[in-house]
Amino acid sequence: MIVHLPTLKQLHYLVALREHGHFGRAAEHCFVTQSTLSAGIRELESLLGTTLVERTRRVVRFTPLGNRIADKAEKILRDCDELAGLARAEGRPLAGELRMGVIPTIAPFILPTLLPHLRDHWPELKLYLREETSQAACEALHRGQLDCVLLAMPFACGDVVEETIFEDRLFVAFPAGEAPDTRAIHPDDIEEGRLLLLEDGHCLKDHALSACNRPEIRASAKMMGTSLHTLVQMVDNGLGLTFVPEMALKAGLLEHTGIEARPLDTANATRRIALAWRRGSPREEEFALLVETLKGLMRELVEAE
Repeated sequence: MIVHLPTLKQLHYLVALREHGHFGRAAEHCFVTQSTLSAGIRELESLLGTTLVERTRRVVRFTPLGNRIADKAEKILRDCDELAGLARAEGRPLAGELRMGVIPTIAPFILPTLLPHLRDHWPELKLYLREETSQAACEALHRGQLDCVLLAMPFACGDVVEETIFEDRLFVAFPAGEAPDTRAIHPDDIEEGRLLLLEDGHCLKDHALSACNRPEIRASAKMMGTSLHTLVQMVDNGLGLTFVPEMALKAGLLEHTGIEARPLDTANATRRIALAWRRGSPREEEFALLVETLKGLMRELVEAE
């Protein structure tokens, strides 16, 4: 008996449709027309003898079986991608494509230094970057859309291997003339009614609040910002104070402002910058090499100060 198996292209269409929830956007993601993608999914349904997607004018809704098959399709596509990556990496570490996720409170402060360094040391590496929040980056990692993620720990990223690159101290930033005459800031000295925080989804906020160990601060925060750059502009205009990581200070975030920053004085006033990847990835040796490269770069930066 001849058994016709689904093609990788059909599985790719199915996974893209579930991710985007819209035939047009899924087709754009797959670089095909909407009719081509729709026909591919209908062929898959015909092949399997079941309905995977309920289609209406407004909503694309996966059936329970469709969701289970899409889950399996994600794993198959991820395994195929890792198989190809294993072959590419044989004898040529850090060569070919590497898709890395980076969170917004790291990307603008480390990438300008990191990227030229990687180009010089690993010219065959084609690094594709995706900036998003920790939760979104970890989900993309487990879906196989990313190979590794540069993020701040602690964070629950699922079944991953994580290697710490360096410790990033947390500071409190004050408008000009408002910083107290102390070398460090104790959490009890933070005026919660003037505190400006990042929006939910940014782990820097959670790390800072956890270090302060003052639950009432979250409820009393005056304003939520979409980025550190936005919060810095608010602080510079005297609207409040905020938390900033040391890497941002070293990258010049506060240059051309009157802001004064003091280190946060608690036992855990740091976040761990780490590289994470799926446990069992065939490219684990490459990621370990990348970690050592990043550690060496950070040592060079510290010694250059």
